[in-house]
Amino acid sequence: MTQHAWLDPSPFYFPGGPTGCLLIHGFTGSPPEMKPLGEYLSQKGMTVSGPLLAGHGTDYHDMERTSWQDWYASAEAAYLSLREECQQVFVGGLSMGSLMALRLAALHPVEGVIAYSPAIKVRDWRARFVRPMRHIIRWERKKDPQDTDLTDPEAQKMLWSYDVIPVESAYQLLLLQKDVMGRLPTIRASLLAFQSVLDQAIHPDCGKILMRSVASSDKELVVLHNSGHCVTVDSEREAVWAKTYAWISDRVDGQGGEID
Repeated sequence: MTQHAWLDPSPFYFPGGPTGCLLIHGFTGSPPEMKPLGEYLSQKGMTVSGPLLAGHGTDYHDMERTSWQDWYASAEAAYLSLREECQQVFVGGLSMGSLMALRLAALHPVEGVIAYSPAIKVRDWRARFVRPMRHIIRWERKKDPQDTDLTDPEAQKMLWSYDVIPVESAYQLLLLQKDVMGRLPTIRASLLAFQSVLDQAIHPDCGKILMRSVASSDKELVVLHNSGHCVTVDSEREAVWAKTYAWISDRVDGQGGEID
């Protein structure tokens, strides 16, 4: 059971120049939520990879059978493949995907990390009860798509995701958050983060927590005012794409040179 089943949840890869960018989708989501950004960066000369995480893009029963380590292994494999192709690699992710990107930055030599709506802490108060409740409640159906926080009515049509959340998977997300929080002080790669004041999925302080916790001396938080959680496809998406490209360009070889 999925939302917008006509979209193709397959991974994408756009070959280009020596600068690569890995774009990781979010929890229960799939590569289409990152693909427009990937196409934009590809047109600018970058090599772009958008992996499909284990348990995603098929059926939510498959997701229930995977762990956060399985999800991360998918992202790491895509990173290692991109690293073989490119001289420099930047990693970015949306929501849970940003946790994957941050973990990669903690464990691998990346040139920079971009966190779109970083899911350091979820807003839903029920998250504190997930650990015991996963033994009682197996599934949680998502809200109707019309009830999302997206400000562009067309944005929802760009998202392929499960319309049911396995409660065990929600618990796995919490475990991933804990793991990544412990690694933030070890990250020294350049960091760019985006968070919208209208985001109803993550805690309002996520961006500030990230800025305060990451050890990098080169870090920037961009606050958006007319987007929901999925900033890569919502009303301010073109500004997000342009800022992403400009930020990466300024850090290619540390000289602000052109990507292609």
